[in-house]
Amino acid sequence: MSAKILEVDHLSLHYLTRFGEKINAVTDVSFSMKQGEILGIAGESGCGKSTLVSGLMGMCIPPLYPTSGDVRVNGESLMNRTVEDIRANVLAQKISMIPQGAFNALNPVRKVKDIAADVIAAHQKSGSSVSPKEIYERLCERFDLFGMDTKRVLNSFPNQLTAGERQRSVIGISTLLNPQMVIADEPTSALDVSTQKEVIRMIFDLLDKGIFSTMIFITHELPLLYHVADNIAIMYAGEFVEMGSAEQVVKDPRHPYTKALMNAMLSTEQSQRTRKPEAIEGAPPSLKQTIVGCRFAERCKVACPDCKKNTQLIRMVGDRLVRCDYAK
Repeated sequence: MSAKILEVDHLSLHYLTRFGEKINAVTDVSFSMKQGEILGIAGESGCGKSTLVSGLMGMCIPPLYPTSGDVRVNGESLMNRTVEDIRANVLAQKISMIPQGAFNALNPVRKVKDIAADVIAAHQKSGSSVSPKEIYERLCERFDLFGMDTKRVLNSFPNQLTAGERQRSVIGISTLLNPQMVIADEPTSALDVSTQKEVIRMIFDLLDKGIFSTMIFITHELPLLYHVADNIAIMYAGEFVEMGSAEQVVKDPRHPYTKALMNAMLSTEQSQRTRKPEAIEGAPPSLKQTIVGCRFAERCKVACPDCKKNTQLIRMVGDRLVRCDYAK
């Protein structure tokens, strides 16, 4: 049995506004991942996906604070550690992130080779030294895997690259030190369809080559996750509301929110091409206040009066987890 790479135990995170208001952005999230697994996380914008990423990496930088729970990578807790400690001993080596906006992630006044070299230099062990020539050779060797004009890309400033080249450069820099786990936070959101396909193929090439072994892929596009992930978790208003295999969640959703998400998507399946997407009416609840009952109840078409009164606990429905008392 494979050892657990990541363990998330009842993690809750909150923001503090300058007025002292507490916003509970992530509430009681638990899951674990073994080596080789790919977990997809989907949900509307503002549901807490990116905040969860910060918590999973141990990067709770004010105004974000941990409320409760724990995150462990290879059994090592990331909670209650300084940002400097996390950056020096965890990030890029054990767990790394492919950010959402490649252009914003790259320093616009530095060449790609210099940005990448900083990553290698920042994580050199005390007493060891790698020459600039060795660093450049290592960069060329890694970037040659990406099907780009390596020397041109490495010697370019970010604004001289196409969107696809910038995204692939960010992926290359994020995985330079062969981390065990990678978190891809909507890595294809700003790309056209053909470039999305290239980027996803590149990520899986790195998986196949063993550059990293475990991945969390975050997006709002459920059909994309069906082709990418082994398992999918659906997030709404800071909570996981459904979690199961990609086949289960996409083909046979059980939570009303998951069903609504699927109905809001365009379908490429022959039998579904005449179906018009249905918008999810209303808006998610404010996370500034304590929410009583189901967080989706106000927008749910099948909600009953008890849904707005009773706290919904995530439970096993068949062989998946669902946060709905009436799911079957």
